[in-house]
Amino acid sequence: MKKAVSKVKPYKINNAEVPTVAETMGQYQTMYSNPVALLSNSKKGLSAKVALDFISVSGFTYDEFQDTFKTTVKTIQNYFVQDLKLDASLSEKLLKSFALFKLGIEVFGSAEAFHKWLNTTAYGLGNQVPFTLMDTFTGLSLIEEELTRIAHGDLA
Repeated sequence: MKKAVSKVKPYKINNAEVPTVAETMGQYQTMYSNPVALLSNSKKGLSAKVALDFISVSGFTYDEFQDTFKTTVKTIQNYFVQDLKLDASLSEKLLKSFALFKLGIEVFGSAEAFHKWLNTTAYGLGNQVPFTLMDTFTGLSLIEEELTRIAHGDLA
């Protein structure tokens, strides 16, 4: 009896064509531009490439990504290679995180500056480190509200 061999595409990143943060963010913006689009795209499930792109633009380490999204980078890479879709919950959290990073970049001027803020205690969040709140939808909402307050100069 012959053993079935699965056809797995190799996981490759072409470093010659690395998109900018703005280009990467822009390609997903319509997916979360309004609540209906966000819901629809989440329910369909996103390509694992979206998660890999988020790691690329966010500056998250693999450990930070794994802590926040409760999945391993290896799993995401396997989904990418096998061309599988992410589940609705993970898809929604990724889209909400992209929206959050878009706002954070607008407020702080760069992904790096926003990432630094995410890892610093925030008075408006009860002196918690914003990054530690990103693992829940409520935490994402609280961070978004804090960014909106900062953008409007309401720091107290």
